[in-house]
Amino acid sequence: MKTTKTFPRKVKETPNIFIALPDGTKLAARIWMPVDADKKPVPAILEYLPYRKRDGTHVRDALTHPYLAGHGYACVRVDMRGNGDSDGLLFDEYTQQELDDACDVIAWLVQQPWSTGKVGMMGISWGGFNALQVAALRPAGLDAIVTLCSTDDRYTDDIHYKGGCLLNENLGWSATMFAYSSRPPDPALVGERWKDMWLARLEAEPLLAIPWLEHPHRDAYWKHGSVNEDIGAIDAAVLAVGGWNDAYTNAVPRLVGSVKSPVKGIIGPWAHKYPHFAVPEPRIGFLQEMLRWWDQWLKGIDTGVDRDPAFRTYIMDPRRPGASVTHLPGRWVSDQTWPGDRHAIRRLHLNAEGLTEAKGKPGKQTLSSPQTVGADSGEYCIIWLGPEFSGDQRRDDSGSLTFDSVPLAKDIDLMGAAVLNLKVSADKPVAHVAVRLNQIWPDGAVSRLSYAVFNLCHRDGHEHPQPLEPGKACTVQIKLDDVACKVPKGHRLRVSISSSYWPLIWPAPEPVTLTIHTGTSFMDLPVRLPRKGESAPTFAPAEAAPAVKLVEVDKPFHKREVSIDQHTGIQRLAIVDDFGRSTIAEHGMTTWACGRENYSIHPDDPLSARQECHWTEERSRGDWKVRTETWSAMTASKTHWHVTGRLEAYEGDVKILTRSWDKKVKRWLV
Repeated sequence: MKTTKTFPRKVKETPNIFIALPDGTKLAARIWMPVDADKKPVPAILEYLPYRKRDGTHVRDALTHPYLAGHGYACVRVDMRGNGDSDGLLFDEYTQQELDDACDVIAWLVQQPWSTGKVGMMGISWGGFNALQVAALRPAGLDAIVTLCSTDDRYTDDIHYKGGCLLNENLGWSATMFAYSSRPPDPALVGERWKDMWLARLEAEPLLAIPWLEHPHRDAYWKHGSVNEDIGAIDAAVLAVGGWNDAYTNAVPRLVGSVKSPVKGIIGPWAHKYPHFAVPEPRIGFLQEMLRWWDQWLKGIDTGVDRDPAFRTYIMDPRRPGASVTHLPGRWVSDQTWPGDRHAIRRLHLNAEGLTEAKGKPGKQTLSSPQTVGADSGEYCIIWLGPEFSGDQRRDDSGSLTFDSVPLAKDIDLMGAAVLNLKVSADKPVAHVAVRLNQIWPDGAVSRLSYAVFNLCHRDGHEHPQPLEPGKACTVQIKLDDVACKVPKGHRLRVSISSSYWPLIWPAPEPVTLTIHTGTSFMDLPVRLPRKGESAPTFAPAEAAPAVKLVEVDKPFHKREVSIDQHTGIQRLAIVDDFGRSTIAEHGMTTWACGRENYSIHPDDPLSARQECHWTEERSRGDWKVRTETWSAMTASKTHWHVTGRLEAYEGDVKILTRSWDKKVKRWLV
């Protein structure tokens, strides 16, 4: 990544300004803009997050916002109500209050003397979500957005439920926000009221796993903020960006295919990061791409973005299975339609003899997976850059029903979503199916290409699931995650099916035996075909503004370890993400954070499942030092979830607050 220190327009920064909302609440903002913006007004670009501009996103903000400002924009990074240095309290994700506040901020931006009245909104993850959600409200002045690693459907493609199954990321992300929202504002910005603000936050802070568990189906709670409920409401231009190693890529093809305003999609090899500093590489000149987008829709300059292909997609070369990946070779392609302007569906049947193009004789095969299948699933959403990619699938496949193809006669490019048409029955009223499309290397190693998990109670939809009739067969269509990858000649494809997938999803309440009907079940694979004369899209090299100066005090540390207790048979997974201790030279705050997750389960007992999270957050400067410790844990019976939590806050070494949670939530067909 090239660091750029000079820009067409000189930049000034306002480290903090308070934006007053109509109800009197003040939101803290950090603003970069050209020094002459008062004489030559510029459009504004808003990024609106709960993740603290002062320290949480300080490093990434410095790489991005000054660069855009230097090219003629006012970049405004706002802390949401109840976070960072802003007033108020936070009670949940994507609330109507959050969206209304964003609209009020946009109205404020439109009215500033340095503003042309044109506004863009950008963001990744939470910021990508609310960019879409705010765009659907059509506030005056919002003409374009850039949304990364986000979704149009909060139920099917977020960190709570997937295929109607409960993701363990539900508690994991709740624990993260539990820690994040416990941090105080900076006394250097808010003054002596910092402690009163902090205590008010701590007293009101929710344990978000509880309300999320109370909505296990796609009800009004999840429909709120799901822009696919009325996609036509969006009239701003939309640039949708994703990465194949992120959890949110499925939304990009849906958005490009459904948004009525100008819309384009870019999908690279990346995990959950902005593409100009993402891993795995290769990175792209994403700031230059954003400038093309903003210049077109906020300045009226013809940059050609309206003539770009609908999709610019990175097709990954084969990746050996492994937990940590820094670079993925491959190539870029362009298409106007998804899954490719020229493609074919390759149907492979699940037969007694394997995965074949010819339909076999009808038959039945049964499986009852150990609860430990899924140990090599990797992290659901790769965020912290630790060893979180999926591993060699041979261990998980040993507890699964597998169907192998013959070696491929030639290379194929898979692009799009594979769909499994599965005829299946279960011996219990609640049953899950985990499906993996794997690649078998000539030496026997197995890489996961894509996957899906599905709660069979949701066979007729996510809004009104129904229990299964034990022994009665049903046919379901299970869509795997979209992917773009090359499978080489001589390699084989494998479809693996299991009845459990821990620790990615919570297990069904009882051990389940599935009966798979072979001969009648099949998988459709989307294969992209080459086009004569097609040219690959090109991107400029990655550029960024200079990085902030950090003084490292303690080095970061990451761990992911699986262990088996040979006496009890319990399998445990321990994850540690210690982000190290460092001082931000610009304002002298020292930060330390450490997240720990522990999972345990017995291979024969789904009710033995346990998930625990513990976070430490510490901030200090001179004599000022504060720390919070947050714990959350979950177990389950056949009928209820059991969630516990504890929050401790310290000023110096003195504990000033303790809160506890202990809640049972009824299980509804999960």
